[in-house]
Amino acid sequence: MRFTELFTKTKKEVPADEESINAKLLIQAGFVHKEMTGVYSFLPLGLRVLNKIMQIIREEMNAIGGQELFLASLQNPELWKKSKRWDDKVVDIWFKTTLKSGGEIGLANTHEEPLTELMKNHIASYKDLPAFPYQFQTKFRNELRSKSGLLRTREFVMKDLYSFSRSQEEHDAFYQKAKDAYLNTFERVGLGKHTVFTFASGGSFAKYSHEFQTLCESGEDTIFLCEKCRVAVNKEIIEEQSSCPECKGTDLKEVKATEVGNIFSLGTRFSEALGLEFTNETGKKQLVIMGSYGIGPARVMGTLVELFHDEKGMNWPKAVTPFAVHLVSLEGGENEAEKTYQELTKKGIEVLYDDRKEASAGEKLADADLMGLPFRVVVSKKTVEQNAVELRKRSEEKPQLVPLEQLLRTVTP
Repeated sequence: MRFTELFTKTKKEVPADEESINAKLLIQAGFVHKEMTGVYSFLPLGLRVLNKIMQIIREEMNAIGGQELFLASLQNPELWKKSKRWDDKVVDIWFKTTLKSGGEIGLANTHEEPLTELMKNHIASYKDLPAFPYQFQTKFRNELRSKSGLLRTREFVMKDLYSFSRSQEEHDAFYQKAKDAYLNTFERVGLGKHTVFTFASGGSFAKYSHEFQTLCESGEDTIFLCEKCRVAVNKEIIEEQSSCPECKGTDLKEVKATEVGNIFSLGTRFSEALGLEFTNETGKKQLVIMGSYGIGPARVMGTLVELFHDEKGMNWPKAVTPFAVHLVSLEGGENEAEKTYQELTKKGIEVLYDDRKEASAGEKLADADLMGLPFRVVVSKKTVEQNAVELRKRSEEKPQLVPLEQLLRTVTP
């Protein structure tokens, strides 16, 4: 991608109405556009990051037997009344509207009810189970406070997977697979060593649910971490669970964190409310055992920015960066920069090529730091004279002069 063809532009000023680091940097770097409080549009650079995160999640869900579908956002109140979750006193984050033909509908904040109803058309016998459908779907939540950038929004894409099992044992086996797949996901996107498995309240579904919390000073959650086991307990249940769930130790450290995923055992809560049954091997009717597993890809994206940035800008992990190389052409290096661009793209390397003629060297280098691609390559009169290019990793201060052949070896995935 040539910079002159990229319609998004960086901003010199930091957005004054944003409190979070992730929103400030993503807006300033031209990755997202703020529509209103809690609502963001993804511009080409931001969408590339979001899609890469979603693809990693997709691969991990497929690996454990997930099958992707796509459900409607508009919701039939009658289904939610059966589970008693249409009432605003029970779920206080609904967006609801009225049809011109009469009657209310809702904008989905989650999808347990409609998917359970749908599965009644596909589950009749024990032979139809287990089943693990999932989707990437837009959710709408009427959050009272949305001041954390991508970490808490009113409209967002969620990956939600639901498990339908014949027995508790079958459910538990899949639940463990899902846990491992989540840990793999966070490892692959670059959050692995910062993210811990956390015990939280199960609400009306079970004694516990489980969260995946990324340790982060700007996080909204407080958790108590056992540094020996790398397992944590959410503040909301610390009185109920005051020791480490793994080693039973009581030396738990209070830290701030951001929730990037969660998994729930739902039991028969929704299958009973909506009548989802199957016939077992002996011909007896049984309720399906369910589970729910969520990850917010945009929240993952925002968390990455919160963790990986400095005073100059962002620093994207290689797996999710919009481009691998930020190629900068400076005065006297235009022809060689063009050749370098062609060589890199020929090798299948994703390159953002700053070919602007009107921008100063300082502006180009500042934009490269702000956007935070893993490698910055500068071609100038000085580098041409030395038959080399200037290579700098975003995570390092000092650049080095390298020949083109070494550059290709260094930046090739």
